Amino acid sequence: MRGFGSTLGLYERGHGPLYRLPLPIKAAASLACAGTVVAWRSPATTAVVLAVTAGALLVGAGLSPARVLRMLLPAAPVLGILALYQGLTQGWLRAFVVVGGIVACLLAARAVTLTTPTQDLLDGVVRLVRPFRALGAHPERFALALSIMLRSIPYLAGLFVDVREAARARGLERSPRVAVTPLVVGAVAYAHRTGEALAARGLGDHEDSDQDGNGDGDGNGDQDPGATGGRRDPENS
Repeated sequence: MRGFGSTLGLYERGHGPLYRLPLPIKAAASLACAGTVVAWRSPATTAVVLAVTAGALLVGAGLSPARVLRMLLPAAPVLGILALYQGLTQGWLRAFVVVGGIVACLLAARAVTLTTPTQDLLDGVVRLVRPFRALGAHPERFALALSIMLRSIPYLAGLFVDVREAARARGLERSPRVAVTPLVVGAVAYAHRTGEALAARGLGDHEDSDQDGNGDGDGNGDQDPGATGGRRDPENS
């Protein structure tokens, strides 16, 4: 809704070299960039990683510089405050290392999500979590929950914008009740629709529900009719 999917860094069609790379290679490169800026906290390292991640988006994904900068707009207020605090307290080089490292990690993550179809990302998550099945994990359920989250956040963000614009059109943008109540109602309705869709496909049931039902049935069936002293109700006999 309203392009909030692209704000989150979801998949966008393209034909750059980065689109043709397998997901494991892109994910490993993204983790390597994050690990580098965390392990070697120096201005030179941060500058190199920033150049690599920005180049991956500009050349590998074929994005324009303005598009790359727009991707950072949602985090700009927090990054600005953090840069100001670090610059005033520990120096501007330190501020560049901290904020530049965060920006590099954001760009590296966006390079993966923007060039990989969502279904391929979910399949990769399932493969990554599959070894934990022996510990009781459910990879498919984890991927389903992640998919629902990726779909829900853009919807709720768009709903918030719609509610705010409707309140502004009525001159009630200063009333918290007018802004919050429709948002809560819409979010609950969306959650109910999602739950009903999952239940209709049999995806919301507990695996042990049948076992619990069978256990209750066996317990009732094994009960001795003479456990109350061997007496029978004359009306039932």
